[in-house]
Amino acid sequence: MDRTQGQLDPAEPSSGPARVVTLTAGDFTLTVNPVDGSEIEPLRPGAEPARPRKRDAAGRAARDTAARPPVLPGAPASARLMAAREEERRRLVRLLSHGRSVRLTGPSGSGRSLLLDAVAADCAAVAPDGVVRLSGHGQQQPGELLHALYTAVYEAPDERPVRPDREQLLARVREIGAVVLLDDLEMGGAALDELLRATPECAYLLAATPDTKAPSDDSHLEEVFLGGLGRAESVEFLEAGVGRALTEEEIAWAGDLRFASEGLPLRFVQAAALLRQRDELNGTPGGDDDEEPGVFEERPRDAAFVPLPTLAEGAAPAELLASRVSESGRAVLRIACALGGELPHHAHLPALVGDTHADAAVTELLGCGLLTPVGTRYRLAAGVARQLEEVGYGDPAAEEARTAARHYAWWTGHASVTPERVAAEADAVLAALAGADVVAAVLLARTAAPAFAASLHWEAWERVLRSGAEAARKAGEVAEQAYFHHELGVLALCEGRLDRARAELEASIGLKGALADKRGTVAGRRALALVTDREAAGAAAVSPPLRLAPPVVPVASVAPALVAPVAPVPVAPAVPVAPVAPRASGAVTAVVPVRRDAPANLAEVFAEPFPMSLKPSPAPALAPPVARPVAVSRKRTVLLAAAGALTVAALGTVVALAMGSGEEETPAGPGPKVSTNTPDVPAAGTDTAGEPGGNDSAVDPADADSGAGAGAGADAGAVTEAGPGAATPGEGAVAPTPGVSRGPGAKPSGGTPSRKPPVVPPKTSPVASPPTTSTSPKPSSSVSPSPTTPVVSPTVSPPTGPVQPPTE
Repeated sequence: MDRTQGQLDPAEPSSGPARVVTLTAGDFTLTVNPVDGSEIEPLRPGAEPARPRKRDAAGRAARDTAARPPVLPGAPASARLMAAREEERRRLVRLLSHGRSVRLTGPSGSGRSLLLDAVAADCAAVAPDGVVRLSGHGQQQPGELLHALYTAVYEAPDERPVRPDREQLLARVREIGAVVLLDDLEMGGAALDELLRATPECAYLLAATPDTKAPSDDSHLEEVFLGGLGRAESVEFLEAGVGRALTEEEIAWAGDLRFASEGLPLRFVQAAALLRQRDELNGTPGGDDDEEPGVFEERPRDAAFVPLPTLAEGAAPAELLASRVSESGRAVLRIACALGGELPHHAHLPALVGDTHADAAVTELLGCGLLTPVGTRYRLAAGVARQLEEVGYGDPAAEEARTAARHYAWWTGHASVTPERVAAEADAVLAALAGADVVAAVLLARTAAPAFAASLHWEAWERVLRSGAEAARKAGEVAEQAYFHHELGVLALCEGRLDRARAELEASIGLKGALADKRGTVAGRRALALVTDREAAGAAAVSPPLRLAPPVVPVASVAPALVAPVAPVPVAPAVPVAPVAPRASGAVTAVVPVRRDAPANLAEVFAEPFPMSLKPSPAPALAPPVARPVAVSRKRTVLLAAAGALTVAALGTVVALAMGSGEEETPAGPGPKVSTNTPDVPAAGTDTAGEPGGNDSAVDPADADSGAGAGAGADAGAVTEAGPGAATPGEGAVAPTPGVSRGPGAKPSGGTPSRKPPVVPPKTSPVASPPTTSTSPKPSSSVSPSPTTPVVSPTVSPPTGPVQPPTE
């Protein structure tokens, strides 16, 4: 078949057996299976990998050589560092030797990479772990850079690849002491601070452009800025690139070019290439001038003189330079434009271009300044892709990207290609995946994802999986979409992102269930079970449940009514809780039993804070909790009313008349009729001292005898009220006791009573003043309150002098 379509010859085997790679990822064993999907299981006891060891000097040298761009066939000698950069070179070496980290800032094409090469040669023996070259192109997070640093310094003791988890990674990179040269830095701020904090023993030389995010103030980085070349320096650099002395016209042109390009060295590399091409076009061939050119003569019959490029052509020389290179070179430029500026390895160019000598075109383009090295590969120089797309080099981008995707799908799935080679070509593979159609994208992602997983380049693995899942959704490939979601779930589980892992695995299980893929469903459920176990272990370790102990309440301070059965609360043995008082205010949360009987009236509300008796009541005995009926509150109300009635009767007729004069009186006969409200006395044998919250004092036997006959036949739960005219002339009137409830059926003073039971006068004969001669009755001097009779309310004292009756 045609190799331009990325297919092998039919006589050649297309691929070998599927590569199944087993590696250790943290505390998991990951088996990368390209056919059915990766399988993950916990690391078995005794299978933990040994401690990695650092590379020696020979290993570091071999690693540094592998990290450099490949050697091209017929490549020219590397350009020497210009004398204008010697001062910056010495300053950088001095700072790095003292352990200081430096941020080298310069625009694209200012010669940062060439300066890093010179500094690396000078700092080879500065740090114990040597010099480490890294590339930050396309990396916005510090995680992959830390893994790249770990891989560059440490080597696995056994054959199984090991990718440590975050804790292990941070513990290993903290022990690295090296000079790290990081080119094409694309991150700053908090991400850069995290990278610097993770490696305190390393000295960094960070090369970045001015538009890169600035570091934070706490990073303490030295700033070195690379400016443009001066006039004399630009002329010297241009003469070195052309290989001869410049003429006066060319020197003037170089001065104008320096002003237009701000003295960037890249512009003078391209200007030197323009002058060399001009010299070749204007040169005369050797031989007889009179002889006619032959048939195979490429030189035109009359060679025209090529003038100096204009200032616009010198500032944007990509179109003019590309028009003077070979056809293979222009084909390589079209492929690079289709891949977003990324250039495939020169070994792939013969298959992509269709020319067996296309690899030599990279040398030609590199000498013209159209390519620049980036890590282990090459890409178009700054501004070249835009200039070429404006003149039509990007028109066949879709076809070129499809061809590259199909070629890489064959290459990445071939059994002879190691995962490390696929990882080195990651940027070109990702660019081909982004520009290809959905069918080619699904095919490429399906073959490249296992290789990236096995090479431990997991950032590229995740990007390939996400692009493949989107392409499979658009193409309607349900089976491929289920595979990509399963791999994304496994990757998230290895990195500790449990929420993402659960979402991806559940999506994969649903798709595989629709396809009746039993084997894939079982593999997905196994991985999902690991997610559930990790979530349970993480919840128990990070946020343990809050356990509260019930308060320890003294027995003597708890009322019998508040004693209720409470379910025991489990207490964590490692978190003791101090005893808490029942009503103590503080920040300790306590479990308080809820009172089951709500107060029925105001008397019960004020019964506990304002006791009816001034005498201290004895501590009640604890009784088992019994469900209290509603009649208990009424009984206590009647008892309180009876005690108040006895007290008022003992105070005398004058006090009763004064307190009861507020009601409406209707004279009947010779004497006034006084309203008397006298509740019945409880029957004999009723225990009132054991009532909950009862603060009533014992009644004097002398006073109790006076009211025994009155309440002998009365009901204990009834309230006796007397309306106007119920009392006979000459009898004492008793006013309602303030603060004492009359029961559910009672009405306020002055209202119509519901019934009129007979009123029994007390033993003490009251003397009432005639209502027609005086409105201010005076108490009799012969009647005085009993000294043993308690006061009804603690806040109101009985009157000792004349009391003025209220007027209506």
